[in-house]
Amino acid sequence: MKDRADGSSSRLTKPSEAGLLDPRPGAAGAHRIAVVGSGPRGLSVVERLAARLAEEPARGPVEILLIDPVQVGSGRVWRTDQPEWFLMNTVAAEVSSFSGTPDGGPARPGAGPSLAQWWQANEADTYAGPNGYAPRALHGRYMQFVLETVEAGLPPHAVLHRVHGEVTDLERTMDGYRLSLADGSALDADRVVLTTGHTTPELSGQQKTLAEFAAAHPDVRYVRGDSAADMPLAEIPAGSYVGVLGLGLSFYDVMAALTLGRGGRFTEGADGRLAYEPSGDEPVLVAGSRSGMPLPARGRNQKHHDFRYSTLLFTADRVRAQSPDGTCDFNRDALPLLLAEVELVYFRTEIRLASGEERAAAFTADVVSAAEHGVPDVRAIAARHDVGGLPPVDLESLARPFTGRVYDSPEAFAKDLDEALRDDLAHAERGNVDSPLKAALDVLRDTRGIIRGLVDFAGLTPRSHRTDFLGWFVPRSSFLAAGPPMIRLRQVAALIDSGHLRIVGPQTCFEGDGDSGRFAMSSPAVAGSRTLVDTVIDARIPTPDVHRDPAPLTRRLVERGIWTSYVNGRGDEAFDTGGVFVTRAPFHPVGRDGQPDEGLYVLGIPTEHTRWFMQGGSSRPGFWTDFVQDADAIAAAALTVPEREPIAVGTGAALGRADGDQ
Repeated sequence: MKDRADGSSSRLTKPSEAGLLDPRPGAAGAHRIAVVGSGPRGLSVVERLAARLAEEPARGPVEILLIDPVQVGSGRVWRTDQPEWFLMNTVAAEVSSFSGTPDGGPARPGAGPSLAQWWQANEADTYAGPNGYAPRALHGRYMQFVLETVEAGLPPHAVLHRVHGEVTDLERTMDGYRLSLADGSALDADRVVLTTGHTTPELSGQQKTLAEFAAAHPDVRYVRGDSAADMPLAEIPAGSYVGVLGLGLSFYDVMAALTLGRGGRFTEGADGRLAYEPSGDEPVLVAGSRSGMPLPARGRNQKHHDFRYSTLLFTADRVRAQSPDGTCDFNRDALPLLLAEVELVYFRTEIRLASGEERAAAFTADVVSAAEHGVPDVRAIAARHDVGGLPPVDLESLARPFTGRVYDSPEAFAKDLDEALRDDLAHAERGNVDSPLKAALDVLRDTRGIIRGLVDFAGLTPRSHRTDFLGWFVPRSSFLAAGPPMIRLRQVAALIDSGHLRIVGPQTCFEGDGDSGRFAMSSPAVAGSRTLVDTVIDARIPTPDVHRDPAPLTRRLVERGIWTSYVNGRGDEAFDTGGVFVTRAPFHPVGRDGQPDEGLYVLGIPTEHTRWFMQGGSSRPGFWTDFVQDADAIAAAALTVPEREPIAVGTGAALGRADGDQ
């Protein structure tokens, strides 16, 4: 049977040796675990498998198959052949793919360097310091090092096979699972871990309309949302007008590719402001979004990589105490306490900077005391400490700064935009400890674990989950707490100054213009903003949805009833999340028959909305975040060989449960 990555023979290679991979499960008595997808989630599972195998007493032989269609060990998004101008948005010292820090011995599963430590030791000529932002390709090279370390650290009774290929189908057998690959080969396994990562869902709504217009007009093009490294950006002609839909993280990637990637360069003037020197090969960028504001910059990092923020007001117990009937409404029960925590950090930072730690501690004590009687009025308490006059931390106005404003010309809007960019950069430069605003907004990032505990597995009412949380809070918190490095916002300002970038305004509309055969962009708030463009690039990361994922494997899993969509609630109020229905750890998929498949595990992006913030791409060195805990739970379960009857072939007929109560 052919089962090699390139489809030509059944020989697979381990870095140090070549051997024949028997496609049958349990060949030569081996317990075989297949991990499908080798991005950060898949690699983390493999690292924990290796660490557990090294720590536990010798057992029977174990085979690990790490399967990926793009680059085994790095995956598609982090592959090593992408350009260096695509940057991460987390500082290097806060990133690790090892589940433990170095301990004086050699790097091995469970104990290895962070991204920053590896970067400094292996590519010192480009090392930007612990608070630098690494290129994604460099992180991909780090992932390759991690995989090599995992392979070298496996005990004699275990082996890892790298399988370069696309899994297109999975079906149950009497004693395990059969994986079909795109090249026509097949592999069998006892356990299968699905960490398939980002997808490109079928187009719908506005995206479909724009794509259909482009298909009917050969002189224009529509580029769908995806990783910028996979977009056909090289095909865009110099000097043409390019509309960019969205001003989030992917916008910055597109911007870099069409400027730095076209030979342009940024230089710094005496006033510290960047200037752009064009190569002449650039297109003209015209961008827009609902907010009209590029994603604000991350504050200059002033925190140690093992910093842990302990909340004083926003705790799971306090939130649950607000909902005596046991059903949590995010806006009623969680958001007031979260915003109070944000304001506590905001005013405490200002008091510390103005009057010292003692006064800040006294203010904090007053707030905590007031919290014994309900959600405290933090601003009123701050006024008693002489800082109540600071501008409010209003998530809506911060995330939508131009709402309600009307401009009589693009120039008038550009003036306000420049002021907003300068203001954000000033806050970012002060840092995420010394800027009251950036320190406060970091609370949104630092409390993700608490929020997940409240939201995951139908923790919210269906209406609140769909409308309050996903519809309102998530876009605003992502906008305010997940920004790019400061350099990107400085580059935006330089490109606007040079005329190579224009931001249209808030509530930007994108539509096909039948008269010109081009796309038209405009903002209803900015008179004279209508602009015709030749290309529209959707610079938004697609929302995962099991119903709209065209990947062959997803289609077959859904057709077979192995994957179902998680539904929060019942009846008229039910909210179909589009995320894969899984149990709690170790995250078995729940099939159409309503039963968890205990030999399968699903982790990461496919489960988004069943669980929240599954797109996180790494853990932090020094302590186990949910990222590592999830991987370890799967590793422990996948290595267990229970005494049980084989899973019967067939999907059953009953509908899976929708209430998430396993």
